[in-house]
Amino acid sequence: MNHTEQQIRAGAGDALAKAFEMIATPAIFGVGGWLVDNRLGTFPLVTVAVVFLVFGYQVWSFARAYSVSMDEALDSRRAGYGGPGPEAGGQP
Repeated sequence: MNHTEQQIRAGAGDALAKAFEMIATPAIFGVGGWLVDNRLGTFPLVTVAVVFLVFGYQVWSFARAYSVSMDEALDSRRAGYGGPGPEAGGQP
């Protein structure tokens, strides 16, 4: 197996892990919200609030991680070209 195939397999594994996390985490917290709702008698209120809150946090977290990884990739490419980028006053 060459390097490119290893990268593809690693990327697919990471994507599957993120997808599972995106589904499983709100579901687990939703069950907790459901238990709280049953105890308080406010059925959909806490469940829906917790699921949306957790899902929103995950979207924000994934977007932030993606942005950081893209910034690192850009810095790596700029370093490969041997000079600073335009924002540092160098030539593009």
